[in-house]
Amino acid sequence: MSRTSPHEIVERALELSTADGCVVIADEQSTANLRWAGNALTTNGVTRGRTLTVVATVDGKEGTASGVVSRSAVTAEDLEPLVRAAEAAARGAGPAEDARPLVTGTPASPDFTEAPAETSSAVFADFAPALGEAFARARAGGRELYGFANHELVSTYVGASTGLRLRHDQPNGTLELNAKSAATADGRLLSAWAGRSTRDFKDVDPTVLDAELAVRLGWAERKIDLPAGRYETLLPPTAVADLLIYQMWSAAARDAVEGRTVFSKPGGGTRLGEKLSRLPLTLRSDPNAPGLESAPFVIAHSSGDDASVFDNGLPVPATEWIREGELARLTTTRHSAAMTGMPVAPGFGNLILDGGGDRSLEEMVAATERGLLLTCLWYIREVDPATLLLTGLTRDGVYLVENGQVVGEVNNFRFNESPVDLLSRASEAGRTEKTLPREWSDWFTRAAMPALRIPDFNMSSVSKGV
Repeated sequence: MSRTSPHEIVERALELSTADGCVVIADEQSTANLRWAGNALTTNGVTRGRTLTVVATVDGKEGTASGVVSRSAVTAEDLEPLVRAAEAAARGAGPAEDARPLVTGTPASPDFTEAPAETSSAVFADFAPALGEAFARARAGGRELYGFANHELVSTYVGASTGLRLRHDQPNGTLELNAKSAATADGRLLSAWAGRSTRDFKDVDPTVLDAELAVRLGWAERKIDLPAGRYETLLPPTAVADLLIYQMWSAAARDAVEGRTVFSKPGGGTRLGEKLSRLPLTLRSDPNAPGLESAPFVIAHSSGDDASVFDNGLPVPATEWIREGELARLTTTRHSAAMTGMPVAPGFGNLILDGGGDRSLEEMVAATERGLLLTCLWYIREVDPATLLLTGLTRDGVYLVENGQVVGEVNNFRFNESPVDLLSRASEAGRTEKTLPREWSDWFTRAAMPALRIPDFNMSSVSKGV
């Protein structure tokens, strides 16, 4: 059996199954990457990999049980032991709470039997020369550039005993760039960061990012110490994305109905229909959003509060989670939708916030009398699920704005804020643009956000981090 025929692997695993139902997911992954330090490339590489997930379902008097087993580097010889392991797991398990009939009726993907898509170093054909130019400019300006570019392409094949045959190709690229300059008179080493997400590296220019970082390093030459407190703060799109991604990870309908989240209504029920923001903010997901395309059907390797292996292959529609400032949807599987009486709203592959604003972050800075401009957030952790209070750190540059001008870099802070509460207090949303979430980029990159102006962002303590 050919290593490059994942659809044959799926078909053979389904043939081997003796369970009452079976879902097989084959993920074919290829990656290409570049790394650099001190204005010079250090490493580059290309990798290939395969992961196979088998979901076996077994019907019993008390209900349907499921068993899920995933393994990497699966060959033809590994198939039967893998299928049998999933079946044994199902037969040894109790009835699955989320059990539903396996999905049927979704039209087959026309390219299901074709070879997986692959990336290669060719994806950097235009980017690499531009990176060399950025190195030269940085060197001439007394800066050193560090960072990496990674491109991943995953072809996912989903087959089921019900006849389901689906395939999705997901490109995903990230660029992170750090610029450093020599120590200042007071001994500080200056550093600044910028990042971008991309599908193909044709829409990112490292020379533009280097120019942006040069400006930030210039701002950092003057250091200003500020105490903890509440400050008018401009959150850039990357920071907004990190906060709202966490909010959506906490938006399972069942948890809200059971009174365990910020979306639970005191006394019972949920906050659906409640106004969360005075701004006309719409938070949505759309698998067909240009430049942010994601799987148009459910791909679930395991079951949880917001996903069910029984839902594999279920169509994923465009969904508005918050509409014009009002909470409109919470995430549901077919099981949790039936439990809560809500519409089925599968988890999201991208996240977009539209606020109706048209000003860039630079224009918002120019309109600021006095406030802070952040670069990004880091080490975000949950403090209280009932309010979704999060804590974390600012990183790689916090700047003081006075009378529309950045006048210097201030110390970093620890913050304590709830993204839901921030939406209610935001006084301005800028222009929505594609962004790279800094904190969650290992798990989620497809986001488009505006900058947000928060009149009283809570910087709870000073941080010594850089």
